[in-house]
Amino acid sequence: MKRRALRALTAVLAAVGSILMAAVVASPAHADTVICEKYGATTLAGGRYVVINNNWGDDTRQCINVTSSGFTITEGNHNKPQNGAPGSYPAVYAGCHYANCSTGSSLPMRVTDSRFSTIQTSVSMTYPGSGVYDAAYDVWFDPTARTDGQNTGAELMVWLNHTGQVQPVGSRVGTVNLAGATWDVWFGNTGWNVISYVRTSPTNSISFNIATFYNDMLNRGYVQNSWYITSVQAGFEPWVGGTGLAVNNFSYSVGGGGNGGDTQAPSAPSNLRASNVTSSGVSLAWNGSSDNVGVTGYDVYRGSSVIGTTSGTSYNVSGLSASTAYSFSVRARDAAGNTSGASNTVSVTTTSGGGNGGSCRVTYTKSEWAGGFTADVTIGSAAAVNGWTLTFTFPGDQRVTSAWNATVSQSGSSVTARNVAHNQTIPANGTASFGFQGTWSSSNASPTGFSLNGTACTVG
Repeated sequence: MKRRALRALTAVLAAVGSILMAAVVASPAHADTVICEKYGATTLAGGRYVVINNNWGDDTRQCINVTSSGFTITEGNHNKPQNGAPGSYPAVYAGCHYANCSTGSSLPMRVTDSRFSTIQTSVSMTYPGSGVYDAAYDVWFDPTARTDGQNTGAELMVWLNHTGQVQPVGSRVGTVNLAGATWDVWFGNTGWNVISYVRTSPTNSISFNIATFYNDMLNRGYVQNSWYITSVQAGFEPWVGGTGLAVNNFSYSVGGGGNGGDTQAPSAPSNLRASNVTSSGVSLAWNGSSDNVGVTGYDVYRGSSVIGTTSGTSYNVSGLSASTAYSFSVRARDAAGNTSGASNTVSVTTTSGGGNGGSCRVTYTKSEWAGGFTADVTIGSAAAVNGWTLTFTFPGDQRVTSAWNATVSQSGSSVTARNVAHNQTIPANGTASFGFQGTWSSSNASPTGFSLNGTACTVG
């Protein structure tokens, strides 16, 4: 199939619209909870796993019945062309998906972390006698420790079974023996690398180590060891029908703990506060967390990215840009890799510091008409950049509706643009470009300030 052709479009073009509904706040699950909302979600095992309906590719009604250990599609009448994108991806997962994070997963986790090689997962499924679908894991990797929005590194798919004429993104590039079976390997790119392993003999259950497939992807040059794993998902992509597809049981563990080890996450840190704000730094402090075994450390987040770790309850942030707004939060970890919920968020604006020395420059060129416009943005950098995020604020009432050559999201008037796979590197004294289309009503004034990876840029 040409999987995710529509999903890639949705992730990029509608990142500011309905796809953000995937971040529905999860509520505690009870046996036989029925979800029919397109992006409805709930939790299992006290929040250890999240179940999402995720009817992203179709307006046809889809309902799932969530049990204490999985879910069943009870209503699904998809009828999508088999040479296009599927109708949905209902799934159960550990980790973070569009800011909806399970507890105790230790994700995001850098793949060079020693715990990565211990991540184990298993699933058992039931398939109906009709319909066109694939039954697959969807494991996401990102260049940053992302907890929200679209991942831009790589997507690992492990197909246990499929029917009809559907096939993965891209083309078949080889065959490999992994995890006790033979798999056809497919590779494609939809703004991020998609690597699919299609089992040559279908099965309804599997247990494997994530690193088994990751190491094969690494050897093929499709992923990087500087990236982070952000979620491990198992579910179905139906093209036709869907009713009767079921995840009976799903498990995920780090360090061999499984559901029988220490699975209790620490409490969330509290009373996060900031002091000593300067043009380039800030001091953070918080009240410590508690745990049934013991807290081993804290991860400090700036926005959705981890910027440092500490074993204490304070952290000094440095390397910030002058006259710039930042938000911070903290999560606690225990020895088993369980991660707490986030602390309160504290926001600060650094003091004036006299400019940035011209290390980056942004040009913004727009073409507008009544109620609509397009904008072309070029980023120039004096130093080499590997992975970029550009932030700016609309001075008017503009709303981004689609984008190209970047993943663009918007919150209020604040806009964030992140590189896609083919333009993540800006050479020294080089440039990268992207564009977007949007709407406006009363004002379409151009932004007057841009920041590249947190550093203010010259405009023009």
